[in-house]
Amino acid sequence: MQPQRDLRGLWLLLLSLFLLLFEVARAGRSVVSCPANCLCASNILSCSKQQLPNVPQSLPSYTALLDLSHNNLSRLRAEWTPTRLTNLHSLLLSHNHLNFISSEAFVPVPNLRYLDLSSNHLHTLDEFLFSDLQALEVLLLYNNHIVVVDRNAFEDMAQLQKLYLSQNQISRFPVELIKDGNKLPKLMLLDLSSNKLKKLPLTDLQKLPAWVKNGLYLHNNPLECDCKLYQLFSHWQYRQLSSVMDFQEDLYCMHSKKLHNVFSLDFFNCSEYKESAWEAHLGDTLTIRCDTKQQGMTKVWVSPSNEQVLSQGSNGSVSVRNGDLFFKKVQVEDGGVYTCYAMGETFNETLSVELKVYNFTLHGHHDTLNTAYTTLVGCILSVVLVLIYLYLTPCRCWCRGVEKPSSHQGDSLSSSMLSTTPNHDPMAGGDKDDGFDRRVAFLEPAGPGQGQNGKLKPGNTLPVPEATGKGQRRMSDPESVSSVFSDTPIVV
Repeated sequence: MQPQRDLRGLWLLLLSLFLLLFEVARAGRSVVSCPANCLCASNILSCSKQQLPNVPQSLPSYTALLDLSHNNLSRLRAEWTPTRLTNLHSLLLSHNHLNFISSEAFVPVPNLRYLDLSSNHLHTLDEFLFSDLQALEVLLLYNNHIVVVDRNAFEDMAQLQKLYLSQNQISRFPVELIKDGNKLPKLMLLDLSSNKLKKLPLTDLQKLPAWVKNGLYLHNNPLECDCKLYQLFSHWQYRQLSSVMDFQEDLYCMHSKKLHNVFSLDFFNCSEYKESAWEAHLGDTLTIRCDTKQQGMTKVWVSPSNEQVLSQGSNGSVSVRNGDLFFKKVQVEDGGVYTCYAMGETFNETLSVELKVYNFTLHGHHDTLNTAYTTLVGCILSVVLVLIYLYLTPCRCWCRGVEKPSSHQGDSLSSSMLSTTPNHDPMAGGDKDDGFDRRVAFLEPAGPGQGQNGKLKPGNTLPVPEATGKGQRRMSDPESVSSVFSDTPIVV
């Protein structure tokens, strides 16, 4: 039994020595793994200013900060490091000659938070170029030759807070970076200064929260002079936003091939900027935002009566929701000046907002359209009725019963005055010209014995014209009725 125990003890001793030698060897490899021409300090590797044409291959996996600035690197390929650097949080590649970056170049560094690519020769930011850097917070791309920024170049970068794109050749404002705040929800600084921007999406910029506009730098761009541009920057100046206050003298716009300061009010002939009040009507639902210059501040609202507005809505129809002032149904008494006190760890801010309430409800579009249609239909019907009255007046029909001898002569005269058909007398002899006389009868105004439209008044008789010999007029056929509107002269 004793030899077996001695043998077991010997094996344990050898195993311990083997493990000790393994640890010493690993530690030795760590000590000698610092690449040539680099300075290593704990988990920091500085290979700056060494005129390196390529990235050193023997990079330790524990590297947290890698400085490769001021070298001669021209391409960053997908296999630039064979080791997966999961501990690397800062990568410095500034002041090189980079003109190409592979779309898979950042796969080995998934936890990178700080990336400096400034002062290189980049021309294009391709699609999904930085999509593998989902933890990145700061990206420096200034002082390159960037002309094109793909709309999907910054996909899946929800943690990005600061993006520097100044001193490039960008001519299109990348509105997709800020619109709706969905692509880069934490972005608080976007530097687009010293580029070639001529037009800005003014409507989208006006909708941005103040904490985004506070870090949106647009100076030293050849913007087109416009009163809307002046109004935009005047509002930022009124709010004391850093992006305007720090570079007031460098905010230019182009007019007639000359640069002018944006705040040249006399030159633009623009109306002076005035902070407008919020307007509402009775019963409106309204949300007023406490638009602070910093994100995540604690906000307290005070009403015009100097009472704190609570989230439970103890002040009537107004309450506080997520730091914003919410009106369920606006009332006349809700008008006045509301004050928002915003408090942060290093910064406090006070905002005042005026609300004007109109003492009437705002009618919808349907009521306006109904009124317009009603008016139009009424006008059309009126025109139709006038046309019917003018051109479709019904003909006057003379209903005849059994003729009375005493009124035969009067009826004959009335009929002959309206008839255009000549009367033939078969008993007048053989000469055709003696058969009838052609005479033009003119309707005379009604005499004292006549009523309206030539009708006889009761008790009156129509005078009988005297006979004129062989041209004596015969009485017309009582059944002949002609239109009084005929242009043909009436022959009697």
